[in-house]
Amino acid sequence: MSDTSLPQALLDDEALERLDDFLDSERVDADALDLIGAHGFLVALAVAPCDADPATWVAELFHGEPAFSDDTERETILGLLDKLRRNAIAALEQGQLPELPISLTLDGLPAEETPVGDWCAGFMEGVFLEEAAWFEEDEEAAATLLLPFMALSGLFDDEADMADFIADTARMESLASQLPELILDLYLHYRVPPETPKPKPRKKIPAGKGGSHSR
Repeated sequence: MSDTSLPQALLDDEALERLDDFLDSERVDADALDLIGAHGFLVALAVAPCDADPATWVAELFHGEPAFSDDTERETILGLLDKLRRNAIAALEQGQLPELPISLTLDGLPAEETPVGDWCAGFMEGVFLEEAAWFEEDEEAAATLLLPFMALSGLFDDEADMADFIADTARMESLASQLPELILDLYLHYRVPPETPKPKPRKKIPAGKGGSHSR
């Protein structure tokens, strides 16, 4: 098995631990995303069909401005977050699967009570940031590809048309195990043009004949 077929870590363990400690500290708003949610959020930004303004996504992730101890800490933390996003883009661009910092199983629990649910909820927060852009090209295809993330996030459990879908525990468990592949599928949807007949080349006008002359 080649290295490209294995999920690619988006940050090393030391960097993830550094982010985890900061996001779990009292200097961050209580409603800010934790490490798992932030990971999902940043992967969504990597998949997104348009770039989000950095100031906007940073404010959304932290629910405001954290109490950084100094400019160095601010640069370090924001640098690690952006590195995670950029590494996700690089991996997906190469057709590689992203490694998620969670066990890809629900263990018989409702998705929202699991790390999978937390990750998908963070992912959907990233989608909400520029929601219109995700659906403007092909709303039906986008909705189909996003359905697993929506279902696993637990954010849509109150919607009537979601009840039967999430009630199928075997399907939900299967979707959880396939998350890296589903992320790549979604990325490719926005990057690979649909197969359409190639337009015929424009007929060349012989030298000396202008376009206004009758043929």
